[in-house]
Amino acid sequence: MEVKVKYEIEFPIMSSPQLLFQYISTPSGLSEWFADNVNSRGELFTFIWDDSEEKAKLMSKKTDERVKFRWLNEDNSETDYFFEIKLMVDEITKDVSIVIIDFADEDEVEESKSLWTNQISDLKHVLGSV
Repeated sequence: MEVKVKYEIEFPIMSSPQLLFQYISTPSGLSEWFADNVNSRGELFTFIWDDSEEKAKLMSKKTDERVKFRWLNEDNSETDYFFEIKLMVDEITKDVSIVIIDFADEDEVEESKSLWTNQISDLKHVLGSV
């Protein structure tokens, strides 16, 4: 099995961390921009896109700061891969950024970054922060 590479990208966004946190940490918030539908049972989240379904376990969550999900295999065992969404606030300017930490196959990193760019664009539209 090919090992995926970790990457990080940052997007400035015009919104408060408190509002953003609702969109990155709840099934209803995530289904507005990240996936077509998101369901959860406790720490187990199911992300649905078109005809595909992926499961992830909520690994950590810090209110108004970050959320981290670990992808699961079909038998619900944990994989080595996760994605994390962090909210960063510049102490001086108070500018807010979303930092994404994710994994992709080496030859798919740019495609994966492009997908995140599109998803964050959708989030900005939902927030009215375009």
